[in-house]
Amino acid sequence: MSLSVVVMPRAEADLREIANWWATNRSSEQAGRWLDGIFEAIGSLSENPDRRPRAREDRRHRYELRELHFGLGSRATHRVIFTIRPEKVVVLTVRHLAQDDWDAV
Repeated sequence: MSLSVVVMPRAEADLREIANWWATNRSSEQAGRWLDGIFEAIGSLSENPDRRPRAREDRRHRYELRELHFGLGSRATHRVIFTIRPEKVVVLTVRHLAQDDWDAV
């Protein structure tokens, strides 16, 4: 069964901020490839999202948090943190691997 994938406003803002960083510090072309790639990866969460590992923040929250790792090359650079609800996957935030743990408000 295919689930819908909902990207929350916080995650949308994260994606814009990261793409802007790519465009400024790398290139607009790389920023576009990064955005295309991460949106494709996020879309893949519609099938079997529970195959992804639990996020390191998981045990500090009331609901299950999982993460999808993504990067342009062979190494991941970012974590897409999400939760699974009945009939949908909710993307909560996108963080660089080097960032501190996410603390949901």
